[in-house]
Amino acid sequence: MNRYGSLCILGMAAGLAAAVAVAAPPTKKKPASADATLVRSAMSAAPRKVAETATIVVANKDGSMRTLRTGSGNFTCMPDNPTTPGPDPMCMDAAGMEWAHAWMTRGIPKTGRVGLIYMLGGGTDASNTDPHAKAPTAGNHWVKTGPHIMIVGADPGFYAAYPRDASPDTSVPYVMWPDTPYQHLMVPVK
Repeated sequence: MNRYGSLCILGMAAGLAAAVAVAAPPTKKKPASADATLVRSAMSAAPRKVAETATIVVANKDGSMRTLRTGSGNFTCMPDNPTTPGPDPMCMDAAGMEWAHAWMTRGIPKTGRVGLIYMLGGGTDASNTDPHAKAPTAGNHWVKTGPHIMIVGADPGFYAAYPRDASPDTSVPYVMWPDTPYQHLMVPVK
């Protein structure tokens, strides 16, 4: 075989290899790890610049927390709770974490230590009058909330300036769980 024939065969082999590579079925992407999915969910709760530096934790079944990522910022984010009906990832500063811990453990949160909680992914529907209600009833004023921030831990007088209705207009700032130790200001955002 002459030099020209060898080059033609090499060229055809390269073309065939390229055609096979193009025609080969795409390889499946590796599924994201469960922890990576939880981190993405938690980060969806806050503005990007806050979420990028936040510590990410997830609640274990026994109520303890597991750190998924240690951050350098002042916020801690938690992913959506899969046992609730709606999206509810949240991202809190230190005072917000203290308040949330008191609420989750039925403790009494400190007042006068104002905290901020982002829930930009929305919030699970909840009773506006019973901080620990698990489902709607005729009298517990279930509300639907979209993306919002929460101001928690303020002195009771702070909340007096905002609507405190049992069945609030959730499109404007209002007090959730008024006259309970867990009252807080809900501020809707788009």
